[in-house]
Amino acid sequence: MRPDIDHHDTDILILGTGGAGLFAALHAQQAAPEGTKITIAVKGLIGKCGCTRMVQGGYNVALGGGDTVERHFMDTINGGKWLPNQDMAWRLCEQAVVRIHELENEVGCFFDRNPDGTLHQKAFAGQTADRTVHKGDLTGIEIINRLMEQVLSRPVEKLQEHRAIGLIPTRDGSALAGVLMIDMRTGRFRFVRAKTVLMATGGGPTMYKYHTPSGDKTMDGLAMALRAGLPLRDMEMVQFHPTGLLAGDHTRMTGTVLEEGLRGAGGHLLNGSGNRFMFDYDGKGERATRDVVSRGIYEEMRKSNTSENGGVYISMGHLGPEFVAEKFKGMVKRCADCGFDLAGGRVEVVPTAHYFMGGVVVDVDTRTALEGLYVAGEDAGGAHGSNRLGGNGVANSTVYGGIAGDTMGTDIRQMGALRDPDPEVLEAEIARAMRPFAKPPGALHPLRQTLQEVMWDEVGVMRTADRLERGIACVDDIRAELMETGVAADSLAFNLTWHDWLNMASLCDISEVIARAALWRENSRGAHFREDFPDQGDLDSSYFTVARQSGEFVEVSREPVQFTIVRPGKTILPKGEPDTLVAAQ
Repeated sequence: MRPDIDHHDTDILILGTGGAGLFAALHAQQAAPEGTKITIAVKGLIGKCGCTRMVQGGYNVALGGGDTVERHFMDTINGGKWLPNQDMAWRLCEQAVVRIHELENEVGCFFDRNPDGTLHQKAFAGQTADRTVHKGDLTGIEIINRLMEQVLSRPVEKLQEHRAIGLIPTRDGSALAGVLMIDMRTGRFRFVRAKTVLMATGGGPTMYKYHTPSGDKTMDGLAMALRAGLPLRDMEMVQFHPTGLLAGDHTRMTGTVLEEGLRGAGGHLLNGSGNRFMFDYDGKGERATRDVVSRGIYEEMRKSNTSENGGVYISMGHLGPEFVAEKFKGMVKRCADCGFDLAGGRVEVVPTAHYFMGGVVVDVDTRTALEGLYVAGEDAGGAHGSNRLGGNGVANSTVYGGIAGDTMGTDIRQMGALRDPDPEVLEAEIARAMRPFAKPPGALHPLRQTLQEVMWDEVGVMRTADRLERGIACVDDIRAELMETGVAADSLAFNLTWHDWLNMASLCDISEVIARAALWRENSRGAHFREDFPDQGDLDSSYFTVARQSGEFVEVSREPVQFTIVRPGKTILPKGEPDTLVAAQ
């Protein structure tokens, strides 16, 4: 059995409708020649899926009051432990200033303000200024809703509930011809040719027991890029947000983020004995970076000094229940729905897989090694290095989404006709997707649970060579079992079990890459901590890992970090500038 293939042509194809994808659509429309056909495709519904709309905390941008782009940049480089692509980090910080005004004045976002009318900016961990613009603790919903309104009002073609499953090159492999998709509503394949394609499908490390992204985020974009032979950098760098809600196994709310602003506002982390413990691990206490706080909590968990469900507590009541209820309405309600009183009591939390710093190697204009393919948002590596500052994620997506739209709109002017695909690659991707229908149906949920347990235990917050090797072996076993597990072929339309199988295939592929890159990096930087190699290594000779698929195998190598703007131990801040502008630090 094989469904028919529909063929579809466009000029600019955008995969994903988060902050990166929607901003790219708006900018491409402005930059491209008149008459250019722009198409956006999304696995779910526009504005109703993905991670940008789940952003609570806010948007980092230097808007004065002593803060500068230079200070934001230095915080980003220091937070990333000197692994970021410095040109990408600089452009992120510089263009965030432009983008925040665009969000307000052109897109129509309303952010919280001070009494004098200026944008309110709150404190986030690991930063030397209060620079996080927000709308309460529901910033992502505000940004996505306004972007969605803008895109829906424009003549942009929408392919909703279309799942991208393969990047299809030309026969000679020199360029991208288009993308193979599944129309989830019918189960039919659809091959879309395009002159330029933006991959902005988002990350989503949902292969971990505790995770924040929605279940539809399964690293599909990176899995496609891996199969296409593209280089992926920093793949060991999985960010664990230290305060994921721990509400027990009976609810899917477990793992969802209680955002950074709680600790920035002065929240306390308490162990099972009711004692603050973070100052035992870092002089900044709860205001340390996410990786440090996650390891502190994990250490308390290993000591069994935990809360009822095996985590720790966050306590906000000492700040005043009224203050907390007013400033963090969304989280107070979410916690109340799970039986917790965030405003006046204690809430159980656990480190939760949140963001993926690794991604496709791109240049500062989002171009990749494959002509016609561009990558922005969480699919792209480089801007964050080994650790992302809270508030830099949605800034990165919108900044580089806009850059991608501008770049594609400009590049398309020099491009000729649409390219024809390599028929062998196209057939191989179709065969790969149809594989489960040739096997006897089996249960997928236990496999996903096993993968999540393995990744949490063996490739999680704290790593060793033994555990990583065990993790790689387990992932191989899980993949082998998946390949023999089938799906009923009663109907391909909205066959969610089929899509669960495809989700698991992507998660297994990227789980292996994470573990292999982590095994290869024998030092500790940012989100990657090796207990058997706890030293960070020499900063001046910093390198980043590069993973590529070669046949059936994943090969990992290293490339030196280029210190194009500032070297370790130096700063671009003027002499006499204070170390921090945050009074609480």
